[in-house]
Amino acid sequence: MSHKFRWTLVAIALASTVMAFTSSASAESTPVQQQTQVPGYYRMMLGTLEITALYDGYATLDTKLFHGISEADMQKLFTRMFTDTQSGIQTAVNAFLVNTGTHLVLVDAGTAQCFGPTLGALKKNLLAAGYQPEQVDMVLLTHLHPDHTCGISEQGKVVFPNATVYAAKAEGDYWLNKEIALKAPKDAQPMFKLAQDAVAPYVEQGKLKLYSQGEILLPGLEIIATPGHTPGHTSYLFSSEGQKLLLWGDIVHSHSLQFSQPEVALDFDTDSKQAIATRQKVFADAAENKLWIGGAHLPFPGLGHVRVEGKGYAWVPIEYAPVASQKKP
Repeated sequence: MSHKFRWTLVAIALASTVMAFTSSASAESTPVQQQTQVPGYYRMMLGTLEITALYDGYATLDTKLFHGISEADMQKLFTRMFTDTQSGIQTAVNAFLVNTGTHLVLVDAGTAQCFGPTLGALKKNLLAAGYQPEQVDMVLLTHLHPDHTCGISEQGKVVFPNATVYAAKAEGDYWLNKEIALKAPKDAQPMFKLAQDAVAPYVEQGKLKLYSQGEILLPGLEIIATPGHTPGHTSYLFSSEGQKLLLWGDIVHSHSLQFSQPEVALDFDTDSKQAIATRQKVFADAAENKLWIGGAHLPFPGLGHVRVEGKGYAWVPIEYAPVASQKKP
């Protein structure tokens, strides 16, 4: 065998070894897809107040739950907003933590274990945001639907042991009234039970307070009656250094539909006509006064502004930014 031929065989063997090693190394170094999301919290400053949006998860709503718009017009709006409706309309469930410097206030509390696996992450995200449930000393409920209320308790025990829970008297008088619950339609009765079970451990400890309109719960906080979705539905207006944030609860359930068409109502509204009138008034006030908005069912983090667009309105979401750089618009 000639030296030339022998060296050719050696070169081929070496090349094969290098290729095999490279292929093996490449396979081992190919990153595995993580397919997980970052913790669900987002912060902004409102004057001296630190606002932390907390993500509880998402639910899907059937398009048939919305009324006051034709199917064709509904689909046009969904297409315009790139909203995928194949498996229902995805709607976030958000809550908001307000650190005033003297109080840690949670507005709404998510679902805990009351619903499916896509929800119930609020406590985990509260911890990820650097806070402990024991540090919360006030829980303000916009209303007593279980996606806002269930998260205050777990297996019959309080989740926020040092907190007093506040809700509007009109709301408590409705959802916590056992006679009204018994007379409610069968499919609505579970909503009453979930609300009653959620507040029960706080009632037992004397830590549920039902307030009347006009009461002052905190300096710099105004209680805004926004009924319709439920009888005592309430929004909370926080003010600091000339800036205002309205945490409006369930004024909107679909940003794709209800900003451009405020007259679109939802099956879950206790009084649809009143809910529409409330939504139109809140939109007008928010746009005119350039309020910051925090919405329970707006795409996370649910913070932004409302602006006039044509005969309706549009949602302008907050832009991601370092906390210290948030400025008054």
